Amino acid sequence: MNLFSPDSSLNLLPRDGEVVYQGPIFSPSEASRCFEVLRSEVPWQNDEVIIFGKRIVTARKVAWYGDEAFAYTYSGTTRHALPWTNELLRLKGKVESLAKATFNSCLINLYHHGGEGMSWHSDDESTLVRGATIASVSLGAERKFAFKHKRERGLTTSLVLEHGSLLLMKGATQEHWLHALPKTKRVSEPRINLTFRLMAR
Repeated sequence: MNLFSPDSSLNLLPRDGEVVYQGPIFSPSEASRCFEVLRSEVPWQNDEVIIFGKRIVTARKVAWYGDEAFAYTYSGTTRHALPWTNELLRLKGKVESLAKATFNSCLINLYHHGGEGMSWHSDDESTLVRGATIASVSLGAERKFAFKHKRERGLTTSLVLEHGSLLLMKGATQEHWLHALPKTKRVSEPRINLTFRLMAR
């Protein structure tokens, strides 16, 4: 069941959370400039996850930034936040204004092509403020982004995240829904995704 509506003022989820797609918030040229700055300036590292007790190094690369050296543990891996760069502070300010929310950290992912993705998960770690908005900015290749309810089988929705776009996940979304970036052979270009978050202090 595809519940996505092209009206960006509407909640994409039918219940148990709120997801709002605001579409592109940058011009194509500005989004491309941001992409190139981040791709060249961020000290990317391969991500590591623990699956069934085995440590796996992923092709996807990541970086973690914050107001202070927050320790963020996910998939069995702990990272300590780097200090904000001027470019990231500029992006954070714009996103906070549009989201009407405050963020103190940002996890950045670099997907080199469609063969790299993210399996079903929720951003519900105990170190994150429960119910706080998570703002996701997409730069580069357009990719499908999917949601499915944790308990109601068949209750799903998906959309295509555009270059320079903003997606907001609010309220109880992480408690009740999983999300994923499916792999695809049809995309050969890279994508950078920034997820601005609020860590508990």
